[in-house]
Amino acid sequence: MASISTVPGRPATLAQTPSTVLARATSRVTSIDALRGFVMLLMLLDHVRETFLLWVPVGDPVDALTTGPVYFFTRLTSTVCAPVFVALTGLSAYLYAQKHSRAETSAFLLKRGAFLVLLELTLVNFVWRAQFPPTILYLQVIWAIGLSMIVLAALIRLPHAMVAAIGLIVVAGHNLLDPIAVSAGHPLHLPWALLHDRDIVHFGGFPVRFSYPVLPWFGVICLGWAAGPWFVSGDAAMRRRRLVRAGSAMLIAFVMLRVLNIYGDAPWFVVPGSPLRSAMSFLALTKYPPSLLFLLSTLGVGLLLLAWFEGIAGARPVGWLAVLGGAPMFFYLFHLYVLRGFYLLCLGLWGANHGSVFGLPSIPAVWLLWIALIVPLYLPTRWFAELKARRRDIGWLKYF
Repeated sequence: MASISTVPGRPATLAQTPSTVLARATSRVTSIDALRGFVMLLMLLDHVRETFLLWVPVGDPVDALTTGPVYFFTRLTSTVCAPVFVALTGLSAYLYAQKHSRAETSAFLLKRGAFLVLLELTLVNFVWRAQFPPTILYLQVIWAIGLSMIVLAALIRLPHAMVAAIGLIVVAGHNLLDPIAVSAGHPLHLPWALLHDRDIVHFGGFPVRFSYPVLPWFGVICLGWAAGPWFVSGDAAMRRRRLVRAGSAMLIAFVMLRVLNIYGDAPWFVVPGSPLRSAMSFLALTKYPPSLLFLLSTLGVGLLLLAWFEGIAGARPVGWLAVLGGAPMFFYLFHLYVLRGFYLLCLGLWGANHGSVFGLPSIPAVWLLWIALIVPLYLPTRWFAELKARRRDIGWLKYF
């Protein structure tokens, strides 16, 4: 995943050990990287599920009627990942801009965004499909983050209030566009699939799937940028209060709009005789593209978590999470290739035990494998973080 150093030369993000992180970091920087590291661990759980439960016939993992509750809530934990990551990218960009000119910040966002798009088209697509050449190209979260950074590179030249307003309007209003459908063959099919509809577009017969329509993500990165002044003015206590108030307001707005059931996502429903299924329906939200209610709930939780990490920045586990959050793209690529390699190893050793694939027997087995992978993935990530901090003369390292 993408990140921008919040303060040039800050050792907190890329410390040599967790204790060094805590000793040399400000709580602000530690909390941002810790939150990023935390959602990366949730992402790991979801990707373990996707890799080793391929045999489970699940069309929509948050379908309240057909998905098992354990599977449903395991998937639900990861929904916070993409919104928090995109928002933190905007926040980090603002903090980066405090030590650089707008032109320098814009250029950096443009280059890093283009780099992420390139990674999505190459290394990321290859590891998911294990096909070369690919039969279909999937444009997913890294693509969405990259394009969002490119758009933010242009928008940061506007007044700060205008960037904030754009973020609010896009996030709150993009569901008004839901009734619009553009069929294949129409001149607007490509831009509409890119911006709003999760669809497949053919380029000379080659299919490209826009899995992450990017318009709402543009709004999220703008909101992250808009929150930047909270982290450069006022004391830590004031910052935490603002984070708690904003996060609580988002969650209250989510509950109110969800109860009204008139805007912001597909309607929820009561399942007769099943309070649990009814609650699942209430919590089942649209991620592709992310609805207003999806973003209110996930960003609200993210802000509360950020406030919490601000308050416990001296705790050792926060330092460990901050190390993960300091080398996010390395961790992202590394864990995908580790999962792919481990899957192929299991397939080679024990064969296909569920049809044509190898799979774990249950969700609890997925949890156990997730826990077992954390330390083996953490140690190389910490090594890379140390290398990135030590070798600032190697320019390309900052992109990971």
